[in-house]
Amino acid sequence: MPGSVPVPEAVDGRQVRKVALSGLLGTVIEYYDFLLYSTMAALVFGTLYFPGSNPAVSTIAAFGTLAAGYVARPLGGLIFGHFGDKLGRKSALVMSMVLMGVASVLIGVLPTYSSIGLTAPVLLVLLRCVQGIAVGGEYGGAALMVIEHADSRRRGAWVGIMQAGSPLGSLLSNGAVALVTLLPREDFVSWGWRIPFLASAILLIIGLYVRLSVVESPLFRQAMAKAGERESLPLLRVLRRPRAVLLACAAGIGPFAMTALIGSHSVAYAKGLGYDLPDIMRAHLLISLTGLIGIPLFSALSDRIGRRRVLLIGASGGVLFAFPMYALLELRTVPAMIAALVIAQIFQNLMYAPLAPMLSEMFGTRVRYTGVSLGYQMASLLGAGFTPMIAAALVAGTGGSSLPLSCIIVGAVGVSIVSVLLISETRGRDLGEER
Repeated sequence: MPGSVPVPEAVDGRQVRKVALSGLLGTVIEYYDFLLYSTMAALVFGTLYFPGSNPAVSTIAAFGTLAAGYVARPLGGLIFGHFGDKLGRKSALVMSMVLMGVASVLIGVLPTYSSIGLTAPVLLVLLRCVQGIAVGGEYGGAALMVIEHADSRRRGAWVGIMQAGSPLGSLLSNGAVALVTLLPREDFVSWGWRIPFLASAILLIIGLYVRLSVVESPLFRQAMAKAGERESLPLLRVLRRPRAVLLACAAGIGPFAMTALIGSHSVAYAKGLGYDLPDIMRAHLLISLTGLIGIPLFSALSDRIGRRRVLLIGASGGVLFAFPMYALLELRTVPAMIAALVIAQIFQNLMYAPLAPMLSEMFGTRVRYTGVSLGYQMASLLGAGFTPMIAAALVAGTGGSSLPLSCIIVGAVGVSIVSVLLISETRGRDLGEER
């Protein structure tokens, strides 16, 4: 019938698997590169790009460049969200992957402060911002691409595969760092740290091969096939009803703050307590393995008991464990450090895993890329962007006290709890319904 709206195709299991694999690889690349920078900021960037007489000041400055990447993430969400909602999810995701891979390789060949002076940290910050823009466009698009292909009863399970790319990227990143830190200290600082950045080119080639083979989202094609509608800018449509994006942002602040403290700041904090670097990196490998199991499991669990319930379970645990976590670290034994970080990671995973399906189900098809990306990336900025830098400053200013760090977790997770209580359960919502 002329002018009728096409009915979405039946779920194609083979295509869903391919889209999930594409999302997994894309997320692996984005988080490998993004978190690799976080670890190197704690280990060598302060010395190489922000030299100073006070190591604590150099570390804080290096974490400042880490924050620059988080500041750029909402911008990336807006840019890629706009084109993803107007022109298609697939092309936006291909471009975000290319941007991240190229920026990371360039960091791997970037001269240091001793070679080119102030130009070195300026270029480092610029490349970090490019990384942030790329990540800003990747996550929301990859998540909704999977969800828009999947059966409504298994959205959490399928997107959990994509979200496993975050801990898998972290695992590969930590594994790469663990290997190069086995080099003599002089070699590691001189050239060894560059190897993991250069290796991202291999991941980029594999990821692009898979991503270019997937088809566009059927729900997006359906929305674009509607005739006679003049579409406003996706951002304007989202901001006309800002409640959804504000709640989406607030819901993610808690898990992102925990990620920043567990995954990034804990490296510098544990070094300050006297832990050996190889022991710290092995503990972080276990954190990544925990997420590799926990995130897909908890995301699938949200299909059964609801997104809100899974997130609130993790949030409650995060608040209760905020002080015991640092008490365990301060025992200065490797088993205690591993227990502290792994348990905290489980609570973080419970909060993080339901985010992608929940946020995707909060927005209509024509603004979903923009809405999800903006909410998620604003949460990453507010929850994690400045947290390592603030945490490092607070520890230095209080003579090493962990009390401010526990308070950060309680405050950030508390914001998430309040927001989730204000969000109606989204599980099973009709994604074709305009909101």
